[in-house]
Amino acid sequence: MPLLYDLSKLTVGTTLRLGWRPRVEGLEHVPRHGGAILAGNHLSVADELFLACATPRHVTFWAKSEYFTGRGPGGWLSRRIVSGMGAIRVERAGGRAALSALDAAVPVLRAGGLVAVYPEGTRSPDGRLYRGRTGMTRLARDAEVPIIPVGVLGTAEVLPVDARLPRRHPVALRFGPPIPVAERIHGPRDIRTVTDEVMAAIQRLTGQEYVPRYAPPRSSRT
Repeated sequence: MPLLYDLSKLTVGTTLRLGWRPRVEGLEHVPRHGGAILAGNHLSVADELFLACATPRHVTFWAKSEYFTGRGPGGWLSRRIVSGMGAIRVERAGGRAALSALDAAVPVLRAGGLVAVYPEGTRSPDGRLYRGRTGMTRLARDAEVPIIPVGVLGTAEVLPVDARLPRRHPVALRFGPPIPVAERIHGPRDIRTVTDEVMAAIQRLTGQEYVPRYAPPRSSRT
C-alpha cells in the first residue's frame, strides 16, 4: 500500500469511520489477494473516499490529467498527492487518449491490485442508476480478473454537488459476489451482456431505479 494512501486511511479514513460510521456489507466478496475490479454506482465525489475507507486493501482510482500537470506550488502539491496515492492518469478529451487510462490499469490488475471503476461514466444527475459503459468489461477481459459489484448509498446527501462542507447522513456500502468475465467473452455481444449483468447486480445492491440509457454528461445538464 503506498505510504500516502496508508496515511490517508489512518487520518481521513478514521474521520469517516468515526464521523459517519458507514455500514459495510459483503466485504467477504473482496479477495484478500489477486486482481479485481470494484464496479460501483456513482452518486458523489465522496464515493471514492468511503470506498477506500471500507476496503482493507489498496484501491487504485483514476484522476484527471490536470492533477498531474498543474504548475506552481499548487500543481506540485497535486502531483505529489495523486502520484503518492497510486492514481491512474486519465485524459478527459476522449478517443485514444482516454483509452490509455484503461491500458494503464491492466498491469495494476495483473499484478494483483484492485481498481475502482464507475461504469456509468459520470455521477448520476438524479440518483437513478444509468446504463453501464463497456470499458469496464473490456478491462476485466484484458486483465483476466473478475468484477465485484459495489452499491453505495447516502453519499449524495453527505456531499451534494457544489457543497463546500460534508453533511451528516447515513452511508452504506454493499459488495456483491464476484462476476467472472474473461472466459465468458467471445464477441462484442458478450461484452454488452456482461456489462448489463454487472449493472443489474449493482441495482440489486442499491435498489435504485434503473434507466436503460447513458447518463448525460455534466456539461449538458441544466
